[in-house]
Amino acid sequence: MAAPSGPARWHRNLSAKVAAIPMIVTALVVFIGGTAWTVLYSFTNSKLLPREKFIGFGQYERLWSSNKWLISIENLAIYGGFSLVFSLLIGFILAALLDQKIRFEDTFRTILLYPFALSFIVTGLAWQWILNPDFGIQHVVRSLGWESFAFDPLYNPDIVIYGILIAGLWQGTGLIMCLMLAGLRGIDEDIWKAAKIDGIPMWKTYIFIVIPMMRGIFITAIVLVASGIIKVYDLVVAQTGGGPGISSEVPAKYVYDAMFLSQNLGQGFAASTMMLLTVAIIVIPWAYLEFGGKRRG
Repeated sequence: MAAPSGPARWHRNLSAKVAAIPMIVTALVVFIGGTAWTVLYSFTNSKLLPREKFIGFGQYERLWSSNKWLISIENLAIYGGFSLVFSLLIGFILAALLDQKIRFEDTFRTILLYPFALSFIVTGLAWQWILNPDFGIQHVVRSLGWESFAFDPLYNPDIVIYGILIAGLWQGTGLIMCLMLAGLRGIDEDIWKAAKIDGIPMWKTYIFIVIPMMRGIFITAIVLVASGIIKVYDLVVAQTGGGPGISSEVPAKYVYDAMFLSQNLGQGFAASTMMLLTVAIIVIPWAYLEFGGKRRG
Protein backbone atom coordinates (compact mmCIF):
# COMPACT_ATOMS: atom_id res chain seq x y z
CA MET A 1 0.00 0.00 0.00
CA ALA A 2 1.39 3.38 -1.05
CA ALA A 3 2.23 5.86 1.69
CA PRO A 4 -0.11 8.89 1.86
CA SER A 5 1.21 11.97 0.17
CA GLY A 6 0.34 15.64 -0.13
CA PRO A 7 -2.42 17.05 2.11
CA ALA A 8 -3.33 13.62 3.48
CA ARG A 9 0.12 13.22 5.00
CA TRP A 10 0.02 16.65 6.63
CA HIS A 11 -3.41 15.98 8.17
CA ARG A 12 -2.22 12.93 10.06
CA ASN A 13 -1.88 13.62 13.80
CA LEU A 14 -3.11 17.14 13.15
CA SER A 15 -4.09 17.76 16.78
CA ALA A 16 -0.58 16.83 17.96
CA LYS A 17 0.99 19.17 15.42
CA VAL A 18 -1.30 22.03 16.48
CA ALA A 19 -0.46 21.40 20.14
CA ALA A 20 3.25 21.61 19.29
CA ILE A 21 2.94 25.08 17.73
CA PRO A 22 3.42 27.03 21.03
CA MET A 23 6.57 25.04 21.79
CA ILE A 24 7.92 25.61 18.28
CA VAL A 25 7.19 29.34 18.46
CA THR A 26 8.81 29.54 21.90
CA ALA A 27 11.92 27.76 20.60
CA LEU A 28 12.17 30.05 17.59
CA VAL A 29 11.60 33.30 19.48
CA VAL A 30 13.31 32.62 22.81
CA PHE A 31 16.18 30.30 21.94
CA ILE A 32 17.00 31.02 18.31
CA GLY A 33 16.03 34.70 18.60
CA GLY A 34 17.96 35.11 21.83
CA THR A 35 21.00 33.41 20.35
CA ALA A 36 20.93 35.63 17.25
CA TRP A 37 20.52 38.72 19.46
CA THR A 38 23.53 37.70 21.58
CA VAL A 39 25.74 37.08 18.54
CA LEU A 40 24.66 40.36 16.94
CA TYR A 41 25.41 42.49 20.01
CA SER A 42 28.76 40.79 20.52
CA PHE A 43 29.94 43.07 17.69
CA THR A 44 28.92 46.22 19.57
CA ASN A 45 30.48 48.23 22.41
CA SER A 46 27.48 47.62 24.69
CA LYS A 47 28.25 48.35 28.33
CA LEU A 48 25.56 48.47 31.02
CA LEU A 49 22.79 48.51 28.38
CA PRO A 50 22.78 47.21 24.79
CA ARG A 51 23.94 49.78 22.22
CA GLU A 52 23.84 49.47 18.46
CA LYS A 53 27.28 50.94 17.90
CA PHE A 54 29.12 48.26 15.97
CA ILE A 55 32.88 47.91 16.40
CA GLY A 56 33.49 44.82 14.30
CA PHE A 57 35.61 42.17 15.97
CA GLY A 58 36.83 44.56 18.67
CA GLN A 59 35.26 42.61 21.52
CA TYR A 60 36.75 39.36 20.25
CA GLU A 61 40.21 40.90 19.94
CA ARG A 62 39.91 42.18 23.51
CA LEU A 63 38.62 38.79 24.62
CA TRP A 64 41.53 36.80 23.22
CA SER A 65 44.06 39.31 24.54
CA SER A 66 42.69 38.91 28.08
CA ASN A 67 44.86 36.80 30.36
CA LYS A 68 41.80 35.89 32.41
CA TRP A 69 40.04 34.46 29.34
CA LEU A 70 43.13 32.51 28.26
CA ILE A 71 43.43 30.99 31.74
CA SER A 72 39.72 30.13 31.57
CA ILE A 73 40.20 28.30 28.28
CA GLU A 74 43.25 26.45 29.61
CA ASN A 75 41.34 25.38 32.73
CA LEU A 76 38.38 24.27 30.65
CA ALA A 77 40.66 22.19 28.42
CA ILE A 78 42.29 20.50 31.42
CA TYR A 79 39.03 19.98 33.28
CA GLY A 80 37.23 18.85 30.15
CA GLY A 81 39.86 16.41 28.94
CA PHE A 82 40.27 14.64 32.27
CA SER A 83 36.57 14.80 33.07
CA LEU A 84 35.59 13.21 29.77
CA VAL A 85 38.14 10.41 29.99
CA PHE A 86 37.67 9.55 33.65
CA SER A 87 33.87 9.88 33.60
CA LEU A 88 33.62 7.34 30.78
CA LEU A 89 36.34 5.07 32.20
CA ILE A 90 35.13 5.02 35.81
CA GLY A 91 31.47 4.91 34.77
CA PHE A 92 32.04 1.92 32.51
CA ILE A 93 34.14 0.04 35.08
CA LEU A 94 31.52 0.56 37.79
CA ALA A 95 28.77 -0.52 35.38
CA ALA A 96 30.72 -3.65 34.43
CA LEU A 97 31.15 -4.52 38.11
CA LEU A 98 27.46 -4.00 38.86
CA ASP A 99 26.54 -6.05 35.80
CA GLN A 100 28.00 -9.14 37.50
CA LYS A 101 24.72 -9.59 39.42
CA ILE A 102 26.37 -8.79 42.75
CA ARG A 103 24.48 -8.76 46.03
CA PHE A 104 22.95 -5.46 47.13
CA GLU A 105 23.24 -4.14 43.59
CA ASP A 106 20.32 -1.75 44.08
CA THR A 107 21.96 -0.32 47.20
CA PHE A 108 25.30 0.25 45.49
CA ARG A 109 23.61 1.76 42.44
CA THR A 110 21.66 4.16 44.62
CA ILE A 111 24.76 5.18 46.58
CA LEU A 112 26.78 5.80 43.41
CA LEU A 113 23.99 7.75 41.72
CA TYR A 114 23.07 9.81 44.79
CA PRO A 115 25.68 12.58 44.24
CA PHE A 116 24.06 13.38 40.89
CA ALA A 117 20.88 14.39 42.76
CA LEU A 118 22.78 17.14 44.59
CA SER A 119 23.18 20.62 43.18
CA PHE A 120 26.63 21.70 42.06
CA ILE A 121 26.66 24.33 44.81
CA VAL A 122 26.13 21.69 47.50
CA THR A 123 28.76 19.46 45.92
CA GLY A 124 31.21 22.35 45.68
CA LEU A 125 30.73 23.39 49.29
CA ALA A 126 31.05 19.79 50.50
CA TRP A 127 34.32 19.25 48.64
CA GLN A 128 35.59 22.65 49.72
CA TRP A 129 35.30 21.36 53.27
CA ILE A 130 36.78 17.94 52.43
CA LEU A 131 39.81 19.50 50.70
CA ASN A 132 40.33 22.20 53.32
CA PRO A 133 43.80 21.62 54.84
CA ASP A 134 42.67 22.79 58.28
CA PHE A 135 39.96 20.18 58.85
CA GLY A 136 39.71 18.07 55.68
CA ILE A 137 41.69 15.13 54.30
CA GLN A 138 45.08 16.71 55.06
CA HIS A 139 44.13 17.38 58.69
CA VAL A 140 42.80 13.82 59.19
CA VAL A 141 45.89 12.15 57.71
CA ARG A 142 48.25 14.35 59.72
CA SER A 143 46.32 13.59 62.91
CA LEU A 144 47.06 9.90 62.25
CA GLY A 145 50.79 10.63 62.50
CA TRP A 146 51.81 11.44 58.91
CA GLU A 147 52.91 15.00 59.66
CA SER A 148 54.52 15.61 56.26
CA PHE A 149 51.38 14.76 54.29
CA ALA A 150 50.14 17.66 52.14
CA PHE A 151 46.95 17.70 50.10
CA ASP A 152 45.49 21.17 49.55
CA PRO A 153 44.68 21.45 45.82
CA LEU A 154 42.18 24.28 46.26
CA TYR A 155 44.90 26.50 47.74
CA ASN A 156 47.58 25.74 45.16
CA PRO A 157 47.23 27.77 41.92
CA ASP A 158 49.10 25.10 39.94
CA ILE A 159 46.70 22.25 40.74
CA VAL A 160 43.49 23.98 41.83
CA ILE A 161 41.62 22.86 38.70
CA TYR A 162 42.25 19.25 39.70
CA GLY A 163 40.55 19.84 43.03
CA ILE A 164 37.49 21.04 41.12
CA LEU A 165 37.81 18.02 38.83
CA ILE A 166 37.57 15.65 41.82
CA ALA A 167 34.25 17.18 42.85
CA GLY A 168 32.93 17.09 39.29
CA LEU A 169 33.81 13.42 38.85
CA TRP A 170 32.26 12.53 42.20
CA GLN A 171 28.97 14.08 41.16
CA GLY A 172 28.70 13.12 37.52
CA THR A 173 30.18 9.63 37.27
CA GLY A 174 27.07 7.98 38.73
CA LEU A 175 24.91 9.09 35.82
CA ILE A 176 27.41 7.74 33.29
CA MET A 177 27.50 4.48 35.24
CA CYS A 178 23.72 4.13 34.93
CA LEU A 179 23.83 4.81 31.18
CA MET A 180 26.59 2.23 30.73
CA LEU A 181 24.76 -0.30 32.90
CA ALA A 182 21.62 0.10 30.80
CA GLY A 183 23.72 -0.49 27.69
CA LEU A 184 25.35 -3.60 29.17
CA ARG A 185 21.98 -5.00 30.20
CA GLY A 186 20.89 -4.62 26.58
CA ILE A 187 23.64 -6.95 25.31
CA ASP A 188 22.23 -10.35 24.31
CA GLU A 189 23.27 -13.15 26.67
CA ASP A 190 24.09 -15.32 23.65
CA ILE A 191 26.98 -12.98 22.81
CA TRP A 192 28.54 -13.54 26.22
CA LYS A 193 28.03 -17.30 25.93
CA ALA A 194 29.55 -17.42 22.43
CA ALA A 195 32.60 -15.42 23.55
CA LYS A 196 33.06 -17.76 26.52
CA ILE A 197 32.78 -20.86 24.34
CA ASP A 198 35.35 -19.43 21.90
CA GLY A 199 37.72 -18.85 24.79
CA ILE A 200 37.85 -15.08 24.36
CA PRO A 201 39.16 -13.37 27.52
CA MET A 202 36.68 -11.18 29.33
CA TRP A 203 38.66 -7.98 28.72
CA LYS A 204 38.80 -8.67 24.98
CA THR A 205 35.08 -9.33 24.95
CA TYR A 206 34.45 -5.92 26.46
CA ILE A 207 36.89 -4.02 24.25
CA PHE A 208 36.31 -5.66 20.87
CA ILE A 209 32.68 -6.81 21.09
CA VAL A 210 30.67 -5.10 23.82
CA ILE A 211 31.97 -1.52 23.59
CA PRO A 212 31.47 -1.28 19.80
CA MET A 213 27.89 -2.49 20.31
CA MET A 214 27.37 0.31 22.84
CA ARG A 215 28.37 3.04 20.40
CA GLY A 216 25.09 4.94 20.84
CA ILE A 217 25.41 4.87 24.64
CA PHE A 218 28.96 6.20 24.47
CA ILE A 219 28.01 9.01 22.09
CA THR A 220 25.13 10.06 24.36
CA ALA A 221 27.40 9.93 27.43
CA ILE A 222 30.06 12.01 25.66
CA VAL A 223 27.52 14.68 24.70
CA LEU A 224 26.13 14.83 28.26
CA VAL A 225 29.58 15.10 29.83
CA ALA A 226 30.81 17.61 27.24
CA SER A 227 27.78 19.89 27.68
CA GLY A 228 28.33 19.87 31.43
CA ILE A 229 32.02 20.67 30.96
CA ILE A 230 31.39 23.73 28.82
CA LYS A 231 28.93 25.31 31.24
CA VAL A 232 30.79 24.44 34.45
CA TYR A 233 30.28 27.37 36.80
CA ASP A 234 28.67 26.38 40.10
CA LEU A 235 31.50 24.13 41.23
CA VAL A 236 34.07 26.85 40.69
CA VAL A 237 32.04 29.53 42.47
CA ALA A 238 31.28 27.24 45.43
CA GLN A 239 34.81 25.86 45.82
CA THR A 240 37.20 28.66 44.91
CA GLY A 241 35.33 31.67 43.52
CA GLY A 242 37.88 31.63 40.69
CA GLY A 243 40.87 31.75 42.99
CA PRO A 244 43.55 31.67 44.16
CA GLY A 245 43.78 34.87 42.14
CA ILE A 246 42.33 33.95 38.76
CA SER A 247 43.90 30.48 38.61
CA SER A 248 40.58 28.58 38.54
CA GLU A 249 38.58 30.84 36.23
CA VAL A 250 36.36 29.18 33.61
CA PRO A 251 34.53 30.63 30.58
CA ALA A 252 31.06 30.58 32.16
CA LYS A 253 32.33 32.58 35.14
CA TYR A 254 34.13 34.97 32.79
CA VAL A 255 30.80 35.65 31.05
CA TYR A 256 29.04 36.30 34.35
CA ASP A 257 31.78 38.60 35.62
CA ALA A 258 31.89 40.58 32.36
CA MET A 259 28.14 41.10 32.15
CA PHE A 260 27.17 41.64 35.77
CA LEU A 261 30.30 42.74 37.64
CA SER A 262 32.17 44.68 34.96
CA GLN A 263 28.89 45.75 33.29
CA ASN A 264 30.38 45.05 29.87
CA LEU A 265 27.61 43.34 27.90
CA GLY A 266 29.54 43.36 24.64
CA GLN A 267 32.46 41.46 26.16
CA GLY A 268 30.09 39.02 27.87
CA PHE A 269 28.22 38.45 24.60
CA ALA A 270 31.50 37.78 22.78
CA ALA A 271 32.53 35.20 25.37
CA SER A 272 29.05 33.65 25.22
CA THR A 273 29.30 33.39 21.45
CA MET A 274 32.60 31.54 21.74
CA MET A 275 30.97 29.12 24.18
CA LEU A 276 28.06 28.69 21.75
CA LEU A 277 30.51 27.89 18.98
CA THR A 278 32.10 25.23 21.18
CA VAL A 279 28.70 23.67 21.88
CA ALA A 280 27.90 23.65 18.16
CA ILE A 281 31.18 21.87 17.42
CA ILE A 282 30.08 19.13 19.84
CA VAL A 283 26.36 18.90 19.04
CA ILE A 284 26.49 18.99 15.24
CA PRO A 285 28.77 15.92 14.87
CA TRP A 286 26.65 14.11 17.50
CA ALA A 287 23.45 14.88 15.61
CA TYR A 288 25.05 13.69 12.38
CA LEU A 289 26.28 10.44 13.95
CA GLU A 290 22.99 9.77 15.71
CA PHE A 291 20.49 10.74 13.01
CA GLY A 292 22.40 11.10 9.76
CA GLY A 293 23.60 7.49 9.73
CA LYS A 294 20.14 6.17 10.62
CA ARG A 295 18.56 8.13 7.80
CA ARG A 296 21.00 6.64 5.31
CA GLY A 297 20.28 3.19 6.68
